[in-house]
Amino acid sequence: MHLRALIVLLVVMNIGVALWWALRPDAAAEAAPALPADVPRLILVSEADPEQLRAAALNAANAAQPSAQVAAEGSDPALVDPEELRCFSFGPWAEAADAAAARERLQPEVVRIRSREAATGATGWRVMFPPQADRTQAQAVVERLLAAGFDDHFIIGQGEEANAIALGRFGGEPAARRHEAALHAAGFGAAVAEPLGATGAETWIDLAAGPGFDPDQAGAATGAARWEELDCGRLQ
Repeated sequence: MHLRALIVLLVVMNIGVALWWALRPDAAAEAAPALPADVPRLILVSEADPEQLRAAALNAANAAQPSAQVAAEGSDPALVDPEELRCFSFGPWAEAADAAAARERLQPEVVRIRSREAATGATGWRVMFPPQADRTQAQAVVERLLAAGFDDHFIIGQGEEANAIALGRFGGEPAARRHEAALHAAGFGAAVAEPLGATGAETWIDLAAGPGFDPDQAGAATGAARWEELDCGRLQ
């Protein structure tokens, strides 16, 4: 008797729970949190006004245009492949201030740049080793020169340049500079090219630039009287 009453009670309770679940009211949806006034609301493309979409696309295109222009004009000169470098000399300038202004103008367009003084009025050029401590050391340098294949030399025997080593005389600067460079490449870094009988000086600007560099335009912009190709090895 008691078991039957328990079963009936459980059935009634289950029916009551089922009726409550089926007849309960829907839960109220939670309100979305309020956004700050300065935060724009995210909307779907389908919800946007067509005019607003066209305006946004135009603004994006205008913003990208400067970047595209920079890419077209070229990248940072410092990132130029060394194999693509071209080197030039611009000048001459008689006034140091004019040369400094020209260098400042060229600086942003190049990878490397330097100013150098060149003698004017020279009657010739020579390449020299500075005076050694004594004749013995000078003779030791001569022996090294001979072993490296340089046989044009002369040890100066007296005067202020006693024990210096003359390594050749040249009619102009380019030939003297080439001989100087050859000596440096062979390990004789003390060799120096210098003018003979110079009466003045002028400034030249040597530079290395990428393939997009226009020497004619640069020369006109800086007031250089002329420009000439330069061996990039001389700018190392």
